[in-house]
Amino acid sequence: MDARTRTTTRLAIRFFQAALLASSLVACQRDASTATPALTVQDWKLPAPPGAAQPDLALAPDGRLLLAWVEPAGAGHRLRLAASRSDGGWDEALTIAEGDDWFVNWADTPHVHAPGDGSLWAHWLRSTGPSRMDYGIVLARSADGGRSWKQAAPVHPPGTRGDHGFVTFWDQGEGRLGIAWLDSRQKAAAGRTGHDAHQHEGGAAMMLRAAIHGGDGAQLREWPLDDSTCDCCPTASARTDRGVVVVYRGRTQDEVRDTRIVRLDGDAWTPPRAVYADGWRFPGCPVNGPAVAADGSRAWVAWYTEADGAPELRLAVSDDAGDSFAAPVTLARGPQVLGRVALAADGRGLHVAWLEQASATTQRLRLARYPDDLPRAEAIEVASFPARGRASGLPRMQVAAGAAWLVWTEVDEGGPVLRGAVVR
Repeated sequence: MDARTRTTTRLAIRFFQAALLASSLVACQRDASTATPALTVQDWKLPAPPGAAQPDLALAPDGRLLLAWVEPAGAGHRLRLAASRSDGGWDEALTIAEGDDWFVNWADTPHVHAPGDGSLWAHWLRSTGPSRMDYGIVLARSADGGRSWKQAAPVHPPGTRGDHGFVTFWDQGEGRLGIAWLDSRQKAAAGRTGHDAHQHEGGAAMMLRAAIHGGDGAQLREWPLDDSTCDCCPTASARTDRGVVVVYRGRTQDEVRDTRIVRLDGDAWTPPRAVYADGWRFPGCPVNGPAVAADGSRAWVAWYTEADGAPELRLAVSDDAGDSFAAPVTLARGPQVLGRVALAADGRGLHVAWLEQASATTQRLRLARYPDDLPRAEAIEVASFPARGRASGLPRMQVAAGAAWLVWTEVDEGGPVLRGAVVR
């Protein structure tokens, strides 16, 4: 064995020793029963063709699951949508939109939403300027089950330089849609655009903004929520019995990138507050946003951090709709943790899914199920699949009919393919 081979072997051994130790520590901290899980995994056949990526998964009021994805279309792309059937199959896939001027990115992906009035909403990203990072949000609504779509009023001022994306939707009631997004208008006004423009002086940070759109697509209200956020970490939202909460990664003058939360109380938003003061100082964007789920006044937030020197996923619970949070528990810790966490609650407990790098060419999707108060968890490996780095994108999850439904991206023969599983 030559010196290079010995070095490589030692590094591999150290990696897996560290991963094993970290997993053991986390299991002790959360009392998780990972050795003999009660959870079971079944394949879930998806209608998306090879080459599809950037999935989204939404739950309709009637219990159907709505799967959206982006696929190649000639020299451009198209956004497609399919609805699940009660027999386990899928309705015919419909095209929401297509074009050759889209901005397509592994982390800033389209979303679909099905509010209580029977309509459907969707968004995608369109290039708007000379720079690759000049792009904006296109919002559209369907009143006929997705067969036709009408573009809504602009979410942000048309023609604004810079990037606008990382959208989250919620049902605002009475046919209205709530939307929050990351907006670079103040950064562009200061002459700085793109995700690599990390200067913070002179109002040059990314912002979090929100708006309400009516059933006719018109924008009814619009607010600035936070004037200094991470540039490219996904946002998330959930409805509590005291209003919608939005979670995102903040940014301070000295580059602390901790998770923050705001709540819509009536017609006004609460000031931004930290879910927990990690104190993670990082001079860049980790592209790893938080997730949130809610049931009544209880809200859970999960997030990725390296505040203590190692990749870690943390989870905290609030019993007052996000006004305060208990100290977080550790979901997973160690060099294998990639994050990209997803949360879903069903009134009986909380499901948490995340990605890990199992080897140089293989990733795994893990899921844990917690009772409401987080004393212990059942955990299981949902899938192990070929992918490395960002090729696997962001996993999506919904809870319906007492099960967790998951979608993720694998790499097959050099191209993306979507896979699904149901965990009961």
